[in-house]
Amino acid sequence: MANPWTGEVAIWLDGQRHVAKLTLGALAELETALETGTLIDLVERFEGGRFSTRDVLALIVAGLRGGGWQGTAADLRTVEIGGGPVEASRAAAELLARAFSVPGEG
Repeated sequence: MANPWTGEVAIWLDGQRHVAKLTLGALAELETALETGTLIDLVERFEGGRFSTRDVLALIVAGLRGGGWQGTAADLRTVEIGGGPVEASRAAAELLARAFSVPGEG
């Protein structure tokens, strides 16, 4: 089980469970991957339901890499994410929320 107190989110790739989390290094990688805007802009897009599939992919990759995964965005294009695009979007939003909040607050 993923530990929400440490910001972890479980993501299934090709039937295998992975732990994702947005560490400081993963957040820095995410900012670079976004190319434009800030993390605040990204949070606002998710809060307003205006996020793109590119946003979701960038968050999933950053979170997986923060959890120790060694893959790239190109690797995710060839795997099945458990729950499909809807679950990927939910996991991305949860990663973002857990990176900036304490479970049970808010």
